[in-house]
Amino acid sequence: MNNIKSHNTQYGRKKMVDPIPNPLFLQWLTEWADDAEAKGRTKLQFTFLKAIKSLKKYPLPLQSGKEAKILDFVGDKICKMLDDKLAKHIQEHGPLPEVVDTHLPSTSRTNTGIIAGSLSVPPPPGGNDNSQGSSGEPRPKKRKKAVAAKEYVPAFRSGPYALLVTLYRNMQNPNSRGFMGRAELQREAQPLSDKSFTLPDPGSHYTAWSSMGGLVKKGLVIKDSNPAKYYITDTGSELAHKLELIGEQGVSGSSPQDDSEDMTFTLTGPGNSALTAGLNAGRAESYIDVASLPAMDVSPSLRRDVGQAARDAVVSEMETDDSQGSVTSRSKDDRKPRQPLFTLSPGEFEVVLCVDTKETTGGAAGSRKDNLVPELQKNRVRCDVRNLHVGDFLWVAREKVKPLPGQLHPPLPRELVLDYVVERKRMDDLASSVKGSRFKEQKFRLKMSGLRKPIYLVEDFGSSAAHFCLPEATLQQAIVNTQVNDGFFVKRTADMKESVTYLTVMTNYLHSHYAVISVKEMFAKQLMQFHGMSKEKVAAVVSTYPTPVVLLQSYYSCGSAAEKEKMLAPLKYGPTKSRNLGPALSKAVFQLYCSTSKLQ
Repeated sequence: MNNIKSHNTQYGRKKMVDPIPNPLFLQWLTEWADDAEAKGRTKLQFTFLKAIKSLKKYPLPLQSGKEAKILDFVGDKICKMLDDKLAKHIQEHGPLPEVVDTHLPSTSRTNTGIIAGSLSVPPPPGGNDNSQGSSGEPRPKKRKKAVAAKEYVPAFRSGPYALLVTLYRNMQNPNSRGFMGRAELQREAQPLSDKSFTLPDPGSHYTAWSSMGGLVKKGLVIKDSNPAKYYITDTGSELAHKLELIGEQGVSGSSPQDDSEDMTFTLTGPGNSALTAGLNAGRAESYIDVASLPAMDVSPSLRRDVGQAARDAVVSEMETDDSQGSVTSRSKDDRKPRQPLFTLSPGEFEVVLCVDTKETTGGAAGSRKDNLVPELQKNRVRCDVRNLHVGDFLWVAREKVKPLPGQLHPPLPRELVLDYVVERKRMDDLASSVKGSRFKEQKFRLKMSGLRKPIYLVEDFGSSAAHFCLPEATLQQAIVNTQVNDGFFVKRTADMKESVTYLTVMTNYLHSHYAVISVKEMFAKQLMQFHGMSKEKVAAVVSTYPTPVVLLQSYYSCGSAAEKEKMLAPLKYGPTKSRNLGPALSKAVFQLYCSTSKLQ
């Protein structure tokens, strides 16, 4: 029985492996390496040898030198040399033969399984004939169920979507370098993505940038050199162009960190919401076939506003359909304003300075952090120490509540965050933040917080910069960039006491800014703007004429213009009420409130 088993014939299909899928490229690179060695150019020879080693590891046939850029150690110069050599070879020997490539997946082949113009050598006759087994007996054929492959389409405002659209728009710019660096790409793509390219979600280590690896694997983006340069391929440009045409209308896909090769994506039509379609699996859905969209001619002359114009046209067309209420709700004109949960009127709240716990704890006993809150309280600043997720200081409007009869404790006050947030940095702390990643991270969090007036408080630390981990010029440049590029208000202070003074002044300013101002107080502020008008003179005027209406009624009761000009002149002011206001100020006030001609 064992002998019978050992002589049984094993039937199966043996995969044909082409040891050299790109013989022409390999031959030319070898010739160039030998030529460099003969001329004594060792560095150039070493470059070609690295490219040869990388080419031998690549199992698929390449159709042009440009496609070889996906390989390691193959740059723009080698790609151009290969394309020039290939063009010369085609001119002399005619077009390359069409061969069957068994290495490509089904989604990369044509319907006939033939790749036109492949650089691989045609297989020998009968090499792919696997209709019979090793013993000559016919082998039963297995039918495979044909599966329609769906084109990869990233979800709207996902990481891959933002990266592809940003690279595509950069390519259309006539002044573009043809590639983008990582920092530049993250900065330009962030407004197009709902996920952060630098900060992972809670409980996850993935960011929107994690999807770049999947784009490179799919051949939509090419990563080259060190530091990395990112290029969008022709396939990626076509997909990005279609995404620009479709816009946000019904695009559904995977999350930024889902880059599996067998993931399929669907574009829902105008009649379906992406979320609703996902929840109601039995509901009939309409689809937009990505392949049916108009083809794109990748050229620099293509206008960048085509995508926006197409989106506007799609939205206007969809808004004409009254049956699709969920779609028309996206219109800016029909969008209802969001109603606030509650409103605090002036006089119903107090301004409280919130201090982060990290600004009060840590360090040695008796350090500057221990003295921060006591110094603020000495200035009669209402403080509240709490854990802040953004910034070191911010102000809230806390509701004034009164204890209700029969309750032991008053109800919890409601709070509204004001638009000011402060990030405090001492110079040594700023140096360590710039050297690490906290500097950009904290500025990004401040921008995304929704508070419209971020403040960067930079506190000096001694007169010498020798103890800093970075040169002082680098720190000064970082401060200027924060103010100019990021749009933050930068405040420089000498020490902690001056920082406390600034926080006190800001708190008092917010108190007066949000406080209830009477008409009499506002009238007094207006009068204070006159040159030569002191507090005593203003008090004399508002004591007799408390509001502008009373002042105007008195002017109208006068007979002539000369009498109106001298109406305020006899008003007494000062501690003893012995000095007159004077005709000059009286005339100036009359001209401001009653004259219709240009003021003199």
